[in-house]
Amino acid sequence: MYYKDSSFSRYSRMTPQRIQPSSAMPLVAIIFMFFLSTLHTPCSAARSTISAGEHLTGDDKLVSHNGKFALGFFQPGGEYSYQQTPSHWYLGIWFDKVPKLKPLWVANRVSPIVNLEMSELTISNKGNLVILNQATKSTIWSTCANITAKNTTVVLLDSGNLILTDASNSSNIIWQSFDYPTDGLLPGAKQGLDKVTGLNRRLVSKKSLIDPAPSRYCVELDTTGPGQFLYKLCNSSIVYWSSGEWNGHYFNSVPEMSSNTVFNIGFVNNDKEEYFVKYLLDDNLISISLLETSGQEKQLNWVESLQDWVTVWSQPNDPCDVYATCGPFTTCNSNTAQVCDCMKGFSVRSPKDWAMEDRSGGCIRNMPLDCGARNESRNATSDKFYSMTGITLPAMDKVREAVVSIDHCEKACMHDCSCIAYSYGNRCSLWYDDLLNIKHDKTGASSDGEVLYLRISAKEAESWRDEKGRKEVILAVTAASVVALSLLTVVMRFLLIWKSKRKQVTSMYNNAQGANGLVAFRYIDLQHATKNFSQKLGGGSFGSVFKGLLNDSTAIAVKRLDGFHQGEKQFRAEVSSIGIIQHINVVKLIGFCCQGTMRLLVYEYMPNHSLDAHLFRSNTKVLSWSVRYQIALGTARGLAYLHESCRDRIIHCDIKPQNILLDTSFVPKVADFGMAKFLGRDFSHVLTTFRGTIGYLAPEWISGVAITPKVDVYSYGMMLLEIVSGQSNSKCKEYSSTSDNSAYFPVQVASKLLEGHVASLLDDKLLGDVNLEEAERVCKVACWCIQDSESNRPTMGEVVQILEGLLEVEVPPIPRILQAIAGNSP
Repeated sequence: MYYKDSSFSRYSRMTPQRIQPSSAMPLVAIIFMFFLSTLHTPCSAARSTISAGEHLTGDDKLVSHNGKFALGFFQPGGEYSYQQTPSHWYLGIWFDKVPKLKPLWVANRVSPIVNLEMSELTISNKGNLVILNQATKSTIWSTCANITAKNTTVVLLDSGNLILTDASNSSNIIWQSFDYPTDGLLPGAKQGLDKVTGLNRRLVSKKSLIDPAPSRYCVELDTTGPGQFLYKLCNSSIVYWSSGEWNGHYFNSVPEMSSNTVFNIGFVNNDKEEYFVKYLLDDNLISISLLETSGQEKQLNWVESLQDWVTVWSQPNDPCDVYATCGPFTTCNSNTAQVCDCMKGFSVRSPKDWAMEDRSGGCIRNMPLDCGARNESRNATSDKFYSMTGITLPAMDKVREAVVSIDHCEKACMHDCSCIAYSYGNRCSLWYDDLLNIKHDKTGASSDGEVLYLRISAKEAESWRDEKGRKEVILAVTAASVVALSLLTVVMRFLLIWKSKRKQVTSMYNNAQGANGLVAFRYIDLQHATKNFSQKLGGGSFGSVFKGLLNDSTAIAVKRLDGFHQGEKQFRAEVSSIGIIQHINVVKLIGFCCQGTMRLLVYEYMPNHSLDAHLFRSNTKVLSWSVRYQIALGTARGLAYLHESCRDRIIHCDIKPQNILLDTSFVPKVADFGMAKFLGRDFSHVLTTFRGTIGYLAPEWISGVAITPKVDVYSYGMMLLEIVSGQSNSKCKEYSSTSDNSAYFPVQVASKLLEGHVASLLDDKLLGDVNLEEAERVCKVACWCIQDSESNRPTMGEVVQILEGLLEVEVPPIPRILQAIAGNSP
């Protein structure tokens, strides 16, 4: 990260020496002359141009007329710049009023300035913009334009584009920085091909945080096919990701662009040019696309309230999809905090470079290979093979077709000193160069899948055995210590329990406060409050719920968890999740009981019970459309709070009408957090075990891929369809009055949206008293929520904005999985 603050190293001019007053000149006269000089000295103001004969030095800078952009000399890396010896300086453009420096364009990225005091930016005799070394009279960098104009001027435009123009005709642009992007792209800049000159405007990643030199990764327009961008290794045919074709609204590999409300994107393809360009819909937004050192392109927005850059999107979304992002002899795992790690037996080649986000050097062996040398004491070949499972095999293998067994494949590698690894599946694959692009297999490959056998030295293998032996000794000693400590703990605990029982009081609860201020109830008091658990409100797979009454006449709902071991897990999940939550749309946990094998949870009582009772039972009050809409909106707000506003994001994992409780005013409360899952703030995905209720499960639960908060979005979408129709989503409804076929209701919703017949989807019990505009909005939201791919679903925060009327939403496509369920697959 670049910084432009007090620690940002800038050139500072020396303070002029103080002039001593001469005896021949009275002090009053000196002051008078100084006063006159100030009258004739113009106030210093930021300029946006450089004309012939003018120059830019040191900490001078150009500032665009709108005050948004600045051009000047900077030292990249902020607090890391001290690691460069000698210090390197560059000419660049950045957002002038943003305190965290983020260079948008760099002129001399391959020719750093070493002596800033002797360098200047000016217009040469030939009219080009140049950086000159005054000491050596040499050119460090130049625009290198073919200039015929007699006089030129440089202007930093309000768009952030630096242009070189004919001074006598400003419309004649001779050169512009937008034609030569570095690793960043500003709104309004073309990205694509000039068919006349052959210029292909592409992004090239920088080497590290402190070195903006061109590095490994490029993003460029595919000039051989339809309009799409290729993410590739520079000067190579290896493409690691593609944006997919442009369909007029979004790139096929980036469908989330269909809900874009930030940019207006245009595509131009004629005889002279083929390019994409995007413009901000809000000029006040500070935004830039950057191709990071990792090979991911990220859209960054400056958020003033956070005083930081925030990543809006990144492509490819998974950093491990970038070819060799971690360098040679590494593994990439996007499900861990440290994405890149060295293979066993290897260490980071340059920790300094890794700290600067330059991982191109990867890792090196801890011990060199002996490659067939004889170990005299053991009379055996030295090198061994270490098996690696649960990974995708590295790139660039060479196949030995004649080898027909794993033993022969191992021998083929062992007898070749340049062979460093092998794998045997249906064929024998050998690797001779650096091992690149090894990723942890997200499909859950095990030892019966692909296995890579890595060559290591005998000394390395022996050190692992010695380390294992030391660990076994340490574990034995530790185990003995733990046993002794456990015995002591049991004795102490027995004494404490005995002492506690002697001090029990007769109050309804023992005044002990649980974590987060929850009341710790005694079992006997809850037994009394519920009249020995006689008034049952409902039940589920983990226990039953009973109505109770505290001494102050406060109604409560007591959830008694059945089965000690199973109930313990649910108990801890609910206390740790909603115990810290205070939100109008999340049920309030008052306290708990943890006594012996009994586990009970005490909630605020919801007199209108759960949502399913009002939707699916004929003996309950029919919910009006306005109440249903407010229930949908309130539930969305509760889920958005859990996903986006809690210290740790909480995935509920079991959203359904049975878990939405209603208070006296029918305000919805998200309840039953027994299956909830926590996500740390630095993680976007978590692999977890199967949980939830059939009929509301997102496809990723079944496919076994990474789980995100979007599973709650899917379940919420299915529940919305039930709110609209008044029937369970597991039931079918007649597709039309003239058809004998029945169709899965979610498919009907998408079909009727396309036909504009939303009214036919509504619950008959509403008797037509419905706001059709709101009903259509709910149906659109529901269909977006149940899309097959989690990336196509909105966040719950976006759902809230849509239901509040702050965001517009288009008609969604019919999810393929629902078509398959209905037997209507295309």
